Amino acid sequence: MPLELSIVGKPQETVSYTYTWKEVVLYALGIGAKRDELDYLYEGRGPKVYPSFAVVPSFAAMFHALAQSGGNFAGVVHGGEKVVIHKPFAASGNLKTVATVRGIYDMRRFANIIVDMETKDEQGELLCTTTAQLLFRGEGGFGGDPPPKEESGIVVPKDRAADFHVEEATTPEQALLYRLSGDPNPLHADPDFAKMAGFADGPILHGLCTFGHMVRHVAKAVCDGDATRITAFEAQFRRPVWPGDTLVTQGWRVMPGKIALTVGVKGKPDPVITNAWATVKE
Repeated sequence: MPLELSIVGKPQETVSYTYTWKEVVLYALGIGAKRDELDYLYEGRGPKVYPSFAVVPSFAAMFHALAQSGGNFAGVVHGGEKVVIHKPFAASGNLKTVATVRGIYDMRRFANIIVDMETKDEQGELLCTTTAQLLFRGEGGFGGDPPPKEESGIVVPKDRAADFHVEEATTPEQALLYRLSGDPNPLHADPDFAKMAGFADGPILHGLCTFGHMVRHVAKAVCDGDATRITAFEAQFRRPVWPGDTLVTQGWRVMPGKIALTVGVKGKPDPVITNAWATVKE
């Protein structure tokens, strides 16, 4: 089925999302939060909301936009994500998200679909803007333009060691827990489906789960655990992570309030997340 290029630039229908403290806590557990992060896990303390929660209310809107594209969902993988926080999330709320496909690009073997989303609260105030890059494997070569190159200006210094290093093991059940926050793709749960999709070692961890771990690690290393100080963050997902892998996040303070990041898996030479950065309130 050919890709539906006519949807580019047209806002999709508004998608609503209602959540309580339980969804907030479930998400925090899904990205690896432990009991020493009780502010994010106990309603008696709010709970606070990790800013990467922004991907949860926007997920259904993104999925709807992808469905309109005509791509084959059996071959879709997440290529990257960017989040800008305009206002902290409340512990519960009724939100509305509108997605717009920015472009459908040709990467020869892959089709790259970039989806921009705006999420507002029930008062109509903008909470966050998110951008998802999705890759449809095997659907490139349709003669389209390549994706544009975007530079954040926040890059890993090559002349010095990282300023911080956070190492944390995921659990074998991590993907099964994270998927309850709204991404039930069987690629992250069903061994037979994962094998059919080309992952012989079994279901892989959601890229957005690794993304959430990265944001938590920044909060721990730079913000004294206060993730509400993180105002924006971005990452590109380079290689798969399997539940049970140990994630290693490294960060470089490149200028006040700006941090360059990489994420790897312990025991493996190549990073799983690159072109990553975060901005924080000092």
